[in-house]
Amino acid sequence: MTVKTEKEVAEQKEPSKEEKKKPIWTSEEKENCKSEYGCELIVDNGSMKDVTIRQAPIDAFIVKYVHEGEICFDLTRGSRYKLFDMYWDKFKGGLQSIDYGKGTIKPQSWGYTPPQQKKKRK
Repeated sequence: MTVKTEKEVAEQKEPSKEEKKKPIWTSEEKENCKSEYGCELIVDNGSMKDVTIRQAPIDAFIVKYVHEGEICFDLTRGSRYKLFDMYWDKFKGGLQSIDYGKGTIKPQSWGYTPPQQKKKRK
């Protein structure tokens, strides 16, 4: 006779959480898209909830495409025609839509870290 802990009982009651999605873009491809297309991937292969965040720049776009039979969403920055070129080169006919994101942060402030203040001498 074995006694189950509370944690094991709770895990059995809760449905298993959705597995994390595998990233579609490699780190090398992410770097190439910055230099070749002038685009930046913020969220790679996320759910619709992941890409409709408010803590993103105003100029970000939500890209919807089909990869291996599944609908995928990315949050990216760049001009719309450059995004189209980038996704068309990678996925060919799988690109479905490029829509505006829900971000509220100014593009100039995105990723900005203020310089550390030096200690004042007395």
